Amino acid sequence: MATVLERVSEFKNEALIDFKDPANKAKMEAALAAVRAGGSATYDLIINGRRVRGAGTFKTSNPAKPSESVGTVQKASPAQAREAVAAAEQAFYSWSKVPAAQRAALLFKAAELTRARRFEFDALLVLEVGKSWGEADGDVAEGIDFLEYYAREMLRLDGPHPVTPVPGEKNAMIYIPLGVGVIIPPWNFAFAIMAGMTSAAIVAGNAVVLKPSSDSPVIAYKFVELLEQAGMPPGVVNLVTGSGSEIGDLLVQHPRVRFISFTGSKEVGLHINQLAATPQAGQIWIKRVVAEMGGKDSIVVAADADLDAAVDGVAASAFGFQGQKCSACSRAIVEAPIYDEFVNRLKKRVATINTGDPADPSVTMGPVINEGSLKKIESYVAEGKKEGTLIAGGERASGEGYYMQPTVIADVKPDAKIAQEEIFGPVLAVIKAKDYDDALRIANNTEYGLTGSVYSQDRSKLERARDEFHVGNLYFNRKCTGAMVGAHPFGGFNMSGTDSKAGGPDYLLLFLQAKSVSEKVG
Repeated sequence: MATVLERVSEFKNEALIDFKDPANKAKMEAALAAVRAGGSATYDLIINGRRVRGAGTFKTSNPAKPSESVGTVQKASPAQAREAVAAAEQAFYSWSKVPAAQRAALLFKAAELTRARRFEFDALLVLEVGKSWGEADGDVAEGIDFLEYYAREMLRLDGPHPVTPVPGEKNAMIYIPLGVGVIIPPWNFAFAIMAGMTSAAIVAGNAVVLKPSSDSPVIAYKFVELLEQAGMPPGVVNLVTGSGSEIGDLLVQHPRVRFISFTGSKEVGLHINQLAATPQAGQIWIKRVVAEMGGKDSIVVAADADLDAAVDGVAASAFGFQGQKCSACSRAIVEAPIYDEFVNRLKKRVATINTGDPADPSVTMGPVINEGSLKKIESYVAEGKKEGTLIAGGERASGEGYYMQPTVIADVKPDAKIAQEEIFGPVLAVIKAKDYDDALRIANNTEYGLTGSVYSQDRSKLERARDEFHVGNLYFNRKCTGAMVGAHPFGGFNMSGTDSKAGGPDYLLLFLQAKSVSEKVG
């Protein structure tokens, strides 16, 4: 008789919506109008399935039009954060005993419901975090992929796993859930990463407290609402919104929290890791931290590269979603013989980027997430003008929102500040390498190790990079962003995190623990 896994179709990535189709364009415009019409709505905390008002409220706004509200959201109190942990612990005792096939079915249903509400989530991403139509839909498609992929992975990991036979014994290894987790996702992939981190934890049998970024809380609320519609029991995912300083540290340090799954900056990730490493009174385990942190990602352009392809790949990687991706190219390392020509072509390519309100489908680059981010980016650009030659951009772009021009600074030294520190905005440093050896040395000279790419038509150079370019996700002759679930398990080395490999066959093991069971027979 076929197993549940054998009856499930093979995983394949979700297709993107073609917005050139007039019908799809009309649906997206209607979704944007509907989300805008709901901007005065108030969103509660969700604790044990109940809607709860917090100690105060805050507004989440459209970064393209900061005067436009996307919703009013609760500020959870410390007491409510503790209540959410207690609710998750209560739910864990029953949810962990639900068969894996039923937990997987919840994710399959959630994927189905997301498809039905796809334009709504696309519109939320445009209005709450400033994504272009294409970037928004890629975010939602990736979220669907995570739901589908992790459901299948849990079915694969379910049940006893064979071990080496021992005469007179019946031995097996099984995977069991960890317990209560805290999920702290970022705003830059406000649907995909949030949904992926949450769904992986719960399909493995854990219960969680989801604390989303204060820049993207409405999207998280809508996802928890969707999980409830898919049949999720109360308490399995509890939503608390508010300040990280007020409730984030409390959740990380809570003695009944078994694991923390975090995606965000290096500084916050290290802080979480440090807090989690200190046992609290009543804590009986070493907490597990799954951390996806920053990057200072490089694209190496060898002297024999297809220059047009390299220029397009660098521009797409550097300025897609305003450079607000941990995988974004922030350093182009170019061999000396083609350096000047590369810079000239890149300057022309960047001039074609259309900056403006991403609610307009013709816009390819929208605002950065908030005023604080914009000021930080401006400070780096000011420093960069001293460290190199400004080729493009360098100023705020016009408009009400938090707009920054796509900025290219050439002739940057490998150890310059803008060549070493994560900026998280549309700023690219171009570095001249003497030769390919020098280019690889520069590519490895940061504290990070997330993504990288090499453009070369020389197979021996690509093979050298495979061995020597120390990043978790390495690409050849293509951009360094756009990892696909299943195809490109995602996670980095060094200060880029714990190499979690999201969207890969190892990921669910981070939310499980192995138990060996042996029985004497005969």
